[in-house]
Amino acid sequence: MNDISLLQHYWWFLVSLLGALLVFLMFVQGGQSLIWTLGRTEEQRRMLLLATGRKWELTFTTLVTFGGAFFASFPLFYSTSFGGAYWVWVLILLCFVVQAVSYEFQLRNGNVLGTTTYRIFLLLNGILGPLLIGTAVGTFFTGAEFVVDKAAVTNTAMPVISHWVNPLHGLEAAFVPQNLLLGMSVLLLTRVLACLYFMNSIGDEALRSNCRRRLGMESGFFLLFFLTWLLRWLCGYGYAVLPEDGYVYMEEYKYLHNLLAMPAVLALLLVGVVLVLTGMVMGLRGWRRAIWPAGAGSVLVVLALLLCAGWNNTAYYPSRVGLQSSLTIANSSSSLFTLRTMTYVSFIIPFVLAYIAWAWRALDCKPITPEETEEGH
Repeated sequence: MNDISLLQHYWWFLVSLLGALLVFLMFVQGGQSLIWTLGRTEEQRRMLLLATGRKWELTFTTLVTFGGAFFASFPLFYSTSFGGAYWVWVLILLCFVVQAVSYEFQLRNGNVLGTTTYRIFLLLNGILGPLLIGTAVGTFFTGAEFVVDKAAVTNTAMPVISHWVNPLHGLEAAFVPQNLLLGMSVLLLTRVLACLYFMNSIGDEALRSNCRRRLGMESGFFLLFFLTWLLRWLCGYGYAVLPEDGYVYMEEYKYLHNLLAMPAVLALLLVGVVLVLTGMVMGLRGWRRAIWPAGAGSVLVVLALLLCAGWNNTAYYPSRVGLQSSLTIANSSSSLFTLRTMTYVSFIIPFVLAYIAWAWRALDCKPITPEETEEGH
């Protein structure tokens, strides 16, 4: 493996890790989607929003970092997807902008829309955010409708390398059952993690009891959707790449072959699944710290799936209308100089993660109580 190939694999790992962390942190969205389901009284709803309000900025920051890392390391994907499937990304960004505004203004005196309106915005963000992100990520495995022509950059009239061939510009992904299964799996996972997070961070027994009862239903639906998606993923076709010339072709059981060819990634997936199931069982038994095995497991599972999408000679963003337009980590990455320079910068990531862990612990060192909601928002 030469230098640029090594750096391409390294940066795909970093992007995948950021995506995995984002899915875990979207328990904030899962919690917002359960505001009225878990909160039976105004006091309980305020405790729920106080719990998610302490963490929403981490989710938003991780989303922005994920997009920035993708742009810097694999700019052709950024221009193809964000420039072509723009309706999906506009809706996702709109959901998160509405979330930020809602946390800022929902309890301010004199807001013209009222508290309930802003909470409805949070509910929409909690449902649509994970669903749309999961559906968009589903196209990493099912493909999208775009064409790439690098020679077009010399066209002075319209130097556009890639263009979308579907007038829905990304919304067509919602009509692919495999994508919807993944989107629903992400949404239900965020709701499972939210229940576990509330049980750990809120010191109200009635609310914890509500979370524990809801956890069983959300876990059952999550396992149903995710295992269905996983079975179809393992048994379906994937987009393989010949390393000699970059030729893209369809291969049956491609992602199963990827797991078998990369035992470490397979181990990540299996350990992650076990940890998620362990967290669910712990939560159903009332253990407060069940969020940690479930959260760590969700990161490992998503990381393994994204690594399978890009490693082992796989097209991570396939084109369904022109196989040879499919994007791989080799044909869509930045230059060797850019990747190498960014690699030096990436060495500060452990310190950033350490700061996040410290801030998390500082915010959650004391469980939220009903009395805290009376002190101010």
